[in-house]
Order: sequence, then structure tokens, then C-alpha cells
Amino acid sequence: QVQLVESGGGLVQAGGSLRLSCANSGRTFSRYAMGWFRQAPGKEREFVAAITWSGGSTYYGDSVKGRFTISRDNTKNTVYLQMNSLKPEDTAVYYCAASVQHPMVLNSYDHWGQGTQVTVSS
Repeated sequence: QVQLVESGGGLVQAGGSLRLSCANSGRTFSRYAMGWFRQAPGKEREFVAAITWSGGSTYYGDSVKGRFTISRDNTKNTVYLQMNSLKPEDTAVYYCAASVQHPMVLNSYDHWGQGTQVTVSS
């Protein structure tokens, strides 16, 4: 079973950093590709980053490339999103999600966390 809980969101000034965490309480975490998505008010959900089950490959949305880094620790059943050089347009609710398929099959994510708010002030 996969139960995802995000943490680490908050309020930060533009140019600052935050690290989000997503913990899975299930025992099969290492079998899943993991992704981060975000949704701002009035906007559609946007792909942010994804990582294969092994952590060997990572993928990023164009708007965050070079600023965000996704990683995972399968011994801790946790995936991370390090966010640097934050911009006001990064403000959104951030969700982690799990998929048994390739991490870039974006419609395959069927386990979702409850989300964590990230607010970047200008």
C-alpha cells in the first residue's frame, strides 16, 4: 500500500530555498517511480520533476530546470525536492505522487499525497 505525506512547504522570499519531503508509509516504496507536481490557484496541475525507482534517472519541467533537484532515499522511503532560486511564480500547492510505470508517463500516477503549500514572496 502507498500512503504519501508531503512536508517542508512554507513561506520564503524570492531567491530563497526550500526542501520538500514526501514520505511513504508503505513497504513497497522502491518499486515506484515518484513525481512532484504543483497546482497554483486558477491553473492546471503542472509537472515539476520525476525520478525512477532506482534514482538513476531524473526529469524536470522546463520552468524548474536548473533550479530544482529531485532525489530519493529508498532506505527512508522518502523522495525530496530541493528548490533553489525560488520565484513568485513557483507559488503553488506541491504534490508528490507514485507510479508503477515510467516516471514520464504522467497520466500513470495513481497515488497522491495531500499536498503542501509553497508561497514565494517578491
